[in-house]
Amino acid sequence: MNPNLEAKLKSNLALLYGPEAGKIVENIANLVENYHDSIPETRAYWDERDSLLITYGDSLQEKNTPGLASLEKFLDSQIRKSFSLVHLLPFYPWTDDDGFSVVDFRQVNPPLGDWKHIRLLAKKYRLIFDGVFNHVSKSSEYVRGHLNGEDAYRNFCINEDSAFDHSQVTRPRISPLFHVYSGTTGEMRLWTTFSEDQVDLNLANPAVLMELLDVVLFYASQGASMIRLDAIPYMWKATGTTCVHRPQTHAFIRIVRLVMDIAAPHVSILSETNVPHEENLTYFGNRGDEAQVIYNFTLPPLILYGLATGDAQPLTRWAATLIPPSRNCTFLNITSTHDGIGMRPVEGILTGEQQKILTDLAVEHGGAVSTRSNPDGSQSPYELNLTFFDAINNPNALEVDEEIQVRRFLVSQAIPMTLAGIPAIYIHSLVGSRNDTQGAHLSGIKRRINRKKLQLDELNAELAKPESLRSRVFKGLMELLEIRTSSSAFHPAATCTVIDLGRNIFALMRENKETGSRILALHNLCGTAVGCAVPEYFPLADTRDLLDEKVTFKPPYVLLPAYGIRWLEIDS
Repeated sequence: MNPNLEAKLKSNLALLYGPEAGKIVENIANLVENYHDSIPETRAYWDERDSLLITYGDSLQEKNTPGLASLEKFLDSQIRKSFSLVHLLPFYPWTDDDGFSVVDFRQVNPPLGDWKHIRLLAKKYRLIFDGVFNHVSKSSEYVRGHLNGEDAYRNFCINEDSAFDHSQVTRPRISPLFHVYSGTTGEMRLWTTFSEDQVDLNLANPAVLMELLDVVLFYASQGASMIRLDAIPYMWKATGTTCVHRPQTHAFIRIVRLVMDIAAPHVSILSETNVPHEENLTYFGNRGDEAQVIYNFTLPPLILYGLATGDAQPLTRWAATLIPPSRNCTFLNITSTHDGIGMRPVEGILTGEQQKILTDLAVEHGGAVSTRSNPDGSQSPYELNLTFFDAINNPNALEVDEEIQVRRFLVSQAIPMTLAGIPAIYIHSLVGSRNDTQGAHLSGIKRRINRKKLQLDELNAELAKPESLRSRVFKGLMELLEIRTSSSAFHPAATCTVIDLGRNIFALMRENKETGSRILALHNLCGTAVGCAVPEYFPLADTRDLLDEKVTFKPPYVLLPAYGIRWLEIDS
């Protein structure tokens, strides 16, 4: 092991385990050696050709066909040229929360297929695996072993302790913090950040760390190009604190990163931190020594607010502050995921009145608002539960022309494609899904409104009809992605300069100083045409619109139609 990396490992381990750090370094070295010859390499880092699709392994279904096989058909036939990365949401055996209550980290859920399906996908796409490490299913071997007093799993979970002050604990849920479970040793009250079926693992136990590192290395051996650390802010518990963002949590991420740097340097870390923006940024670490990629969770609610009000100013002010700590770090730019639209990321960015506009909108548009518990016993909005298409377009406003709905949605998706970072699109956004209110109602799970399972043959039939809503959304997005790949100005590390061009316009300039490519991206967030004056340093006379080459300009003004997009490139 490189002496420098070994020293960094030991330093971070000492923060978690004190004098035991030296022995744990030896154990990690042996673990890495065990995987020395089994980890395949993939392309590291990213460029303008990279976009990411977020999907469950069974989002697309066919009769008598493993979910992953059906997904592969769709990927290969419909989107292979536009997406290089695929985030497979938890595909392991599970008992709750649509996969995020994992029974066994090392198995593929049988209805989806097996590891051969995963490895085959990994040969064609760079795959993101979920590391759901904060908690596991109460049916998992870890929890059952802890409850039954098995030596291998002793202290794998966190028992309630009367000496531990948990009065300040901040949580994303309103369910009890502890639940009662029975085992051969009697009843135990165990820590449950999320739900009764999701029991927190005890990272303070070095054996838990070693188990999780083994899982991470196993994922790398099965073809993972990126590991998503789910619910990572909550992993370390300390008495009298919020138990969020603890120094030991950050040390854990650095440990995972160092192990990957040693064993699989092509594998990146993605942190899932649906928290206020300034807190989110800390997961890059010190000069980029933690996650190489973090979600831009603030982006979805700000885009939604901009389109709901025609006011791009909050988005403009926030986006101007986005600077990754190094060329090897970047943002994952999203509008929608399998979860709802998070509200915590706009705390301190949108006022209470502005946030209420969004919560009221969610209900008006057929969705719901999920809340979280605060330390003082109150509750506050945590996320909006609805598809992003219906967040943008009120499904009850039938008088609104479908053409306008599609244009409004496409401008919402164009913004993440132009910002510095990697654009990520959820499967239901890609195909313009409406709210699955029936699924949410029948299950009693608000998030299911955006998680409907689609029949592959029915979806393909809709996509084949040029006049259908799904087809218009899908083709519009694919065209934007294809055009994006053609310009090096959209490289994630290319300079991104946000420009204030007034209330209705979100504007930025991307410049790749290595290639000289330069693009001015303009997005109209209101329902009327808007003219704006382009800065003098961007010569309109020498530009062309990548999205519509027939457009002409009268410098210094550019006219954008309602919900219009202009990607203006200087002709070289």
